[in-house]
Amino acid sequence: MTSETERERARERAASMLADAGVVLTDDERAGMEVVDYGLGDLESVGTEIVVYVNDDRYCAKELVLFPGQTCPEHRHPPFDDYPGKRETFRCRAGEVYLYVETEDADDASASDRDGWSVSPPMREEFYTASEEIHLEPGDQYTIPPDTRHWFVAGEQGAVVSEFSSPSYDEKDVFTDPEIDRMAGSY
Repeated sequence: MTSETERERARERAASMLADAGVVLTDDERAGMEVVDYGLGDLESVGTEIVVYVNDDRYCAKELVLFPGQTCPEHRHPPFDDYPGKRETFRCRAGEVYLYVETEDADDASASDRDGWSVSPPMREEFYTASEEIHLEPGDQYTIPPDTRHWFVAGEQGAVVSEFSSPSYDEKDVFTDPEIDRMAGSY
């Protein structure tokens, strides 16, 4: 588990990256920044720093910060009750991010698909199956349909990504890796 000292350092580092990208945070936004290690306790490798501006029954807006090489593990936003699942658009503001999404004709990433990846997952590679690579640089954006497996990793300089989506229900996210606990790994 990530210590409180590590989480505070991560918040400061993420706030600095946001400032460098021209994103101004209020004191409340800075204090409320989520530091997510997904319950794996290796924040530098697998984690995301998140500022939520709004998340209500109509829409959601967030900033995602990834440190160099930091990965958000594979997951999907499934439908439930009358909700069709989260549709989200990622817009790269700074750095670069490698986004991997599932293809319609493939259930799993084969070894040959993985050979084409620009980056590799930091651990537990068997739980990273989405294989279509989308490389985002500042100004690039990509929309992920609901219930689509995806994962992403920052390039060498890290990344700042704005997320615009339908309402976000993090507790309903389904991770490919059964060891991940999104809510337990969030501080």
